[in-house]
Amino acid sequence: MEDREVEPGLRTRRDFLKAAGLCASAFVVSGCASGVRKSAGKPLDDRPNILWITCEDVSPQYLGCYGDDYATTPNLDKFATQAVRCTKAFATAPVCAPSRSCLVTGVYATSTGTQHLRSDVKLPGKIKCFPRLLREAGYYCSNNYKKDYNFKDVGVWDESSHDAHWRNRKPGQPFFSVFNFVSTHQGQINGSDELFFETYRSKLKGEELHDGDKITLPPYYPDTPLVRKIWARYYDLITFMDKQVAGVLAELEADGLAEETIVFFFSDHGMGLPRFKRTLYDSGLHVPLMVRFPKKYEHLSSLKGGVATERLVSFVDFAPTVLNLLDLPIPDYMQGTPFLGPQSSAARRHVFGAASRVDEVYELQRCVRGRRYKYIRNFMPHLPYIQPSEYPDRAEIMQELRRAAAEDKLTAPQRFWWLPRKPVEEFYDTQADPHEINNLADSAEHKNIIDKMRRILRGWIIETRDTGFMFEAEMHIRSKGSTPYEMATKPRKYPIRHILSAAELVGASDDKLPEMTGRLESNDSAARHWAVVALAALGDKGEAAADALTASLADRSPNVRFAAAGVLCKLGLCEDALGVLAKGLEDRRETVVLHAAREIQGIGSKACAIVPQIELARARCKNPDESYKNDNYAMFIDWALQSALANCKQ
Repeated sequence: MEDREVEPGLRTRRDFLKAAGLCASAFVVSGCASGVRKSAGKPLDDRPNILWITCEDVSPQYLGCYGDDYATTPNLDKFATQAVRCTKAFATAPVCAPSRSCLVTGVYATSTGTQHLRSDVKLPGKIKCFPRLLREAGYYCSNNYKKDYNFKDVGVWDESSHDAHWRNRKPGQPFFSVFNFVSTHQGQINGSDELFFETYRSKLKGEELHDGDKITLPPYYPDTPLVRKIWARYYDLITFMDKQVAGVLAELEADGLAEETIVFFFSDHGMGLPRFKRTLYDSGLHVPLMVRFPKKYEHLSSLKGGVATERLVSFVDFAPTVLNLLDLPIPDYMQGTPFLGPQSSAARRHVFGAASRVDEVYELQRCVRGRRYKYIRNFMPHLPYIQPSEYPDRAEIMQELRRAAAEDKLTAPQRFWWLPRKPVEEFYDTQADPHEINNLADSAEHKNIIDKMRRILRGWIIETRDTGFMFEAEMHIRSKGSTPYEMATKPRKYPIRHILSAAELVGASDDKLPEMTGRLESNDSAARHWAVVALAALGDKGEAAADALTASLADRSPNVRFAAAGVLCKLGLCEDALGVLAKGLEDRRETVVLHAAREIQGIGSKACAIVPQIELARARCKNPDESYKNDNYAMFIDWALQSALANCKQ
């Protein structure tokens, strides 16, 4: 029977929001119950400890307890026999910082403006990271060690360091502790065989080592010796991580705390390989999640240990869930709903995901997933899936994939990932097609469900006030003196419906050209920017709007100016456009400079005339000792401009 992604007969706005999982929105919606649960609270000694054991870049299907016969994960497999195992848990972003921002606040990164990797965004005073709420309730909160929230986390932790531990608390004090293992991060698969052996393989026994020839590759990966070698490394890293998990659990037992502590295990997003991390496919968003309840607190879960559940769970649900388990109030601003505890909510029908800028690469994709179907909207379809990007391009696996693609020996599922453009919409039956390689967006048989999921995604974007529909520099300019979150709640500051309707023109055919050109006259700069992007997506057909684009070179919004300059240069009309981009490199605002740098990178050898300005801009990114002034915008600007110079030398 077909999975019903939307219940029939949803007649009211309240019904729609409930079905979409939006009634916990941070923004007051008529008809939605308050997100605050009042509680007198239990004495501290009656409340459980909470332990989060987290790892990086791990997809659940590569763990033994999730069905991989070749995985060597005995400790997690044992843990699974004691825990509630979620088979449909999802990150809200396919990279770490926006995912962690959501986890620690209970608010979508797209609502707080923290969706870009990496950045430094101010949060409004009313949004408190939930460990701070636990501290106010008497808990000791430790984090070992990674934070990476895209905002400064003042007052969140009692201790956050490589030495942070529940053992540093006061005697008898309840705790919330996080241990995060980076051993499975994508960066660990690179380097020489000798270094990998010294750091990881030498720590494993012979029977724990993995042979690339025995691994079943996903269908979108070419079968080459180097690919199999890298995959074998990942399996080894997962086994290494499995031992680290066992170490923390052993410490809990040794301290006599296992029967007082609820233990979570999960990863921050999918595996750190191309077509996994950074993508909105399940390979990028689907995460393992297991929660173990000691006997004393079994009543807080409707499921017993060793049981699997297909309930949809999102990262936005974690913060309210912890508060619910501890019988603490859930603030109104939290957008998730608790999935465990005495007042857990009904199972959500959908989870949502967002892909935005990663390092120097701008992207905007949004998705909604139900129990069976996934809908993805690509708002920049004229850009390829694989854009030039300094950090992942260094990796052996990316170089190998590029080599295989250049030799044109790929199968259809492998070739799709290397196309020069993306489809505007993607739709997958994840039950029949778990690898999401058969795009059903044009399927007449699925038209009704596609239409419904398209509406649900649009509703989520509007109701959560997705700040991503202002490009990053514009978001910071528009929220000056406030915060992106607060700015986005004000319709005059952020007319989301008007802006979104302009964004939805991107990918339309040239019969919409008059409407696109007309939007260049919008009173809202974000809408004007999307009009330029829509014209860019037309390719050579956008030349009909050349005069309007030339006029946009004087637009008061830097994003509009730079985007128009990029389109004109690609049309061979660089005379005035190059000066606009070169001037943009001199802006004192790094977010503005990054947009200019990326447009310059995108025009290829046409940037050769402004090489002196590019070199000066690169110099401004560095300190006298050649270190970067910061490890986000300054570094990303340099990466983009370094690539631009390489384009000029080819």
